[in-house]
Amino acid sequence: MARCRLLLAAVMAACLALPTATLAVAEKAIFAGGCFWCMEPSFDSLDGVISVTPGYTGGTKKNPTYEEVSAGGTGHAEAVQVVFDPRKIGYARLLDVFWRNIDPTARDRQFCDSGHQYRSAIFYLGEEQRRLAIRSRELLEKRKPFIGAIVTEITAAGEFYPAEEYHQQYYRKNPLRYKYYRTSCGRDRRLKELWGESVGH
Repeated sequence: MARCRLLLAAVMAACLALPTATLAVAEKAIFAGGCFWCMEPSFDSLDGVISVTPGYTGGTKKNPTYEEVSAGGTGHAEAVQVVFDPRKIGYARLLDVFWRNIDPTARDRQFCDSGHQYRSAIFYLGEEQRRLAIRSRELLEKRKPFIGAIVTEITAAGEFYPAEEYHQQYYRKNPLRYKYYRTSCGRDRRLKELWGESVGH
């Protein structure tokens, strides 16, 4: 209980530190691309992104735990919720970053992680995000540098549940373990095969 109060206080303090104007215009985006540890730094480094929160969405169970989601059966996917300032970065740019950090040809898995909970998906919030997401997939189909059908889902967002505190900013808190996992999972190797460029975090 004490830990929850401390975490809540930290979140409130971070929000209070943001300019009121920034909070007023902030928008959200939700993406699933396999392990949320590996999706977080891809967005965290972008100018205009206010916060990135690993969590769970797309399922039926309320308040799922990591153990329940990773075991499968809840319907949820590991995902990240990106809060951004649209005056500095657009949703279309976030989509571009999303595509280049996943394997769009892999169904119900990403890299070394298998199961519906590791599917790739764009969970849109509103009609404009849906339109932009579909458009981005259509453009990728025409210009993709890889062979294989794109199987990434585009679906309406439901409830998003933040993951446990120890998953937040994992790549910063545990850099050696994170780097070992990312490397052993073959994520960057596969991304380079797909996109013809190196991605390193």
